[in-house]
Amino acid sequence: MNLLVVQRILGLLLVIFSFTMLPPVGVSLYYHDGNAAPFIDAFLFLLIAGTVIWWPVRKHERDLRLRDGFLVVALFWVVLGVAGAAPLVLADVPDMTITDAIFEAVAGFTTTGATVLNGLDSLPKSILYYRQQIQWLGGIGMVVLAVALLPMLGVGGMQLLKAETPGPVKDARLTPRITETAKALWTVYVAITAMCAFAFWLAGMDTFDAIAHSFSTVSTGGFSTHDLSLGYFDNPGIEVVAIVFMFLGGINFSLHFLAWRRVRLSDYLRDPECRAYTIILLLTAAVCIVPLWIANFFNHWMESVRHGLFHAVSIVTSTGFLTTSTLPSGEQTVGFWQWPGALPVILILTMFVGGCAGSTSGGMKVIRWMLMGKQGAREIVRLVHPSAMLPVKLGDKPVEWRIVDAVWGFFAIYVACFAVLMVALMATGVDQITAFSAIASGINNAGPGLGDVTLTFESMNESGKWIYILSMLLGRLEIYPLLVLIAPAFWRK
Repeated sequence: MNLLVVQRILGLLLVIFSFTMLPPVGVSLYYHDGNAAPFIDAFLFLLIAGTVIWWPVRKHERDLRLRDGFLVVALFWVVLGVAGAAPLVLADVPDMTITDAIFEAVAGFTTTGATVLNGLDSLPKSILYYRQQIQWLGGIGMVVLAVALLPMLGVGGMQLLKAETPGPVKDARLTPRITETAKALWTVYVAITAMCAFAFWLAGMDTFDAIAHSFSTVSTGGFSTHDLSLGYFDNPGIEVVAIVFMFLGGINFSLHFLAWRRVRLSDYLRDPECRAYTIILLLTAAVCIVPLWIANFFNHWMESVRHGLFHAVSIVTSTGFLTTSTLPSGEQTVGFWQWPGALPVILILTMFVGGCAGSTSGGMKVIRWMLMGKQGAREIVRLVHPSAMLPVKLGDKPVEWRIVDAVWGFFAIYVACFAVLMVALMATGVDQITAFSAIASGINNAGPGLGDVTLTFESMNESGKWIYILSMLLGRLEIYPLLVLIAPAFWRK
């Protein structure tokens, strides 16, 4: 274990991250909200802290190994949550405890979108912008950005990308050089974000809201600048834009890059995971729309289509945006938790599916569910034909047994972590419905819940918030980069 190299990279990453405090300063000055000081102080503090960590070991330039990469990624996401909380703690508005500030920062960077804040509409613009920015940076991964920058500073990045990139297949490169791969991913990410912001603006948002919501839409994060989320606008056009870009955010960004480079939309249709992802979204939407229409839950059947489709895409992609609707009784409701029958629980369960591997979505990823389904079908056939040789395939390509085994191992650990965290949360005094939905939303980086956490986690006790923070980090890093650190074999030479 090259601990000095790890220290050097961690210091460099913290220095890089400190500069993300400057855009909110510009927002504060532009809107005259008087809130620039916390971000200036945070910038200076993080810059100095990163330099102090890096300077003593600046000459240690050994190659980074895979184990080192896991340690850097795990440490960086933990440090990122603490560092990202700095301006929130230093700001007078909102007045946040250290726990709440770390909760908000981790929810942003992991693109979970859960919040402990109320009264978003009255917060300074710089704070609102900062919350959206940290989701955008966390969406594609600060580590992927660092991979593009660190080679310029003499640090290789392949092991970082392997440890950071989600999904069961991690070795595919878009370009021969890893730096170019990271830059390609960020180019696509920035391009989609720009298109999203422009589309929101055309649909009726002002410039600030359009940019802010494009950050949380493409990152599938779900933070909003308003307490009512997208329901604040009550605009079907804005919701259509959100549906389109939430859908795009849930697709593998490597697939985006390849399809755009070849100018060939058929690449999306050829990809088995993308096809399955689209089918899952359509089926989930149908499961929502039909019962809402039959129950006459809304004033018009088109309202059932509007809200059913929107929430299906929002929840499955782990974005967590909500809309406002008016019921036949004249009551206004926000979100999906008042929907009839089993629909709220069904939507919570779809969080476990998530988007495609290599996307900004949370969940277990569609490709893992595909492999488990194909393996299950294979075992049923083998009961009838015990001697049959039946490889598991994705498209026309057989999948290595090592990958299938790894997927089942991931599933087992995922379920076990969910169960342990849920029981731990209940032990703090949280009721069963709230605990179940909270951990489901945390470990799947989705955000919305049921019970006491429908709109905000403000009422959750401090111990519960720390458990939820752990669930968000486990979900964002897909379990292994954190759990591997407690394995004795990881620390053996």
